[in-house]
Amino acid sequence: MEDTFQAPFRICIEQAKASCLMCSYNEVNGVPACARKDLLQKAREEWGFQGYITSDCDAVATVYEYQKYAKTATDAVADVLQAGLDIDCGSFMLRNTQFAVDEGKVREEQIDRALLNLFLVQLRLGLFDGDPREGFFGNLGPQDVCTPEHRMLALEAARQGTVLLKNDNKFLPLNKNAVFSLAVIGPMANKTSDLGGGYSGYPCDGKSLFEGLQSYVKAASYAAGCPDVACDSDAMFDEAIRAAKDADFVVVVAGLDLSAETEDHDRVSLLLPGKQMGLVSSIAAVSKRPLILVLTGGGALDVLFAEQDPRIASILWIGYPGEAGGRALAEIIFGDFNPGGRLPVTWYPESFTKVPMNDMRMRANHSTGYPGRTYRFYTGPRVYGFGQGLSYTNYTYKLLSAPNKLNLLRFITGTSTRNMLQQGGEQLNYLNVDEIKSCDSLRFSVGISVMNAGEMDGSHVVMLFSKVAKNLEGTPEKQLIGFDRIHTKSYRSTETSIMVDPCKHLSIANVYGKRVIPLGNHVIMVGDLEHFISVEID
Repeated sequence: MEDTFQAPFRICIEQAKASCLMCSYNEVNGVPACARKDLLQKAREEWGFQGYITSDCDAVATVYEYQKYAKTATDAVADVLQAGLDIDCGSFMLRNTQFAVDEGKVREEQIDRALLNLFLVQLRLGLFDGDPREGFFGNLGPQDVCTPEHRMLALEAARQGTVLLKNDNKFLPLNKNAVFSLAVIGPMANKTSDLGGGYSGYPCDGKSLFEGLQSYVKAASYAAGCPDVACDSDAMFDEAIRAAKDADFVVVVAGLDLSAETEDHDRVSLLLPGKQMGLVSSIAAVSKRPLILVLTGGGALDVLFAEQDPRIASILWIGYPGEAGGRALAEIIFGDFNPGGRLPVTWYPESFTKVPMNDMRMRANHSTGYPGRTYRFYTGPRVYGFGQGLSYTNYTYKLLSAPNKLNLLRFITGTSTRNMLQQGGEQLNYLNVDEIKSCDSLRFSVGISVMNAGEMDGSHVVMLFSKVAKNLEGTPEKQLIGFDRIHTKSYRSTETSIMVDPCKHLSIANVYGKRVIPLGNHVIMVGDLEHFISVEID
């Protein structure tokens, strides 16, 4: 909980100053999240949260109706208000809170506290400063959605979010000035409705991936290949194969849409759905040149067959790119934009589906064969790793500045664990973060120079990781400290720096849920072990 699940919430509160938290339907050790006082109050008491806490929609009803944690509806209301909930997304508390008050299960002070937390946020928004229609946000409407600025933002998000996973022999980018024919194949290639993913709004002027590519190549043809993403039939393969045979270049769009993955609809396989793999391989077998594979969807995919197939030259992952996805994809394929995206998750092989998905442990257990989870602890084979992503140019790093030693002894408060262990003759492997009186005093900056050694300008995501040199129990394989996206011109270098807070970035959570800093050498590396420094902590 301390090491993985709570960490992003704490960052959003302490650094981004979030004004609202939402508790989910999930149970945490048998207790519904909305009834976990220790979790909800930790946000206020330890992380400085100043806002309101809402339930996920109907999560309070779930406490009573489905999870059976509360014996009565009024008990459910009392449980969540006692835990620190302020407002219910749904009608359950609207229908039952008065009864809970009448029965003496909810006190008026608890209602006042919830109202205070809600009103404080409304006050900060200026909702009581006269007529809200005359305020800063008072006249926002549909006319403010599809502005040129917002549409450019959608395009830039699609550009930056595209990840180039394979590009054999610099197959991409294609020459946009050459005359050739292009076949675009796949059921997602000519759709616009599914490019936004779940819970997305209406596009301003949505274009399909095929339309985006067609803007560069007039002699472009489309064939679905499959009736839909489920691809449970090969009846349309022949048409797609004919289109591929006739074209000079082929783009196959495969992957996922909301029929394959969405809330309350989990996948049971990491492979491409249905007969998609067969479609891709059939097209690759007849294409004049190696094909370009474009993958859609938000989840990991086992496409090892494509990674290892020399007839598939390039693989691009576009996720759910939104309304500008077609234009962004075309700009990347034809070299008007140099891709610089990185995978935000590890792509596991199909064998990972044998791991029980309700086992939430992060750390690997070699004695039982449990491989662990996430890039920090997973020890099994990968299709693609977290942070992986190619570019049309090459980048080299040079570490400019960083300390090679940190002495924590002078920052320890009172009688420390270190002193007690040394007096007992035991060797100390770590130091409790709680013992350090000023974490801010330990912060240091790592300066990095990034050289663009290629012929194309581009943006590049610099990722800084740490790794504990000692093989201590529970330490991650590596963990991300920070990242920065910088723009570098061809054959030029750009400098950046990333701040390191040892209490946050070099610490781990021990078996008791306490953050500790392992003593000894910490390896701080840019991307991988090719460019690193060693910082000794004692």
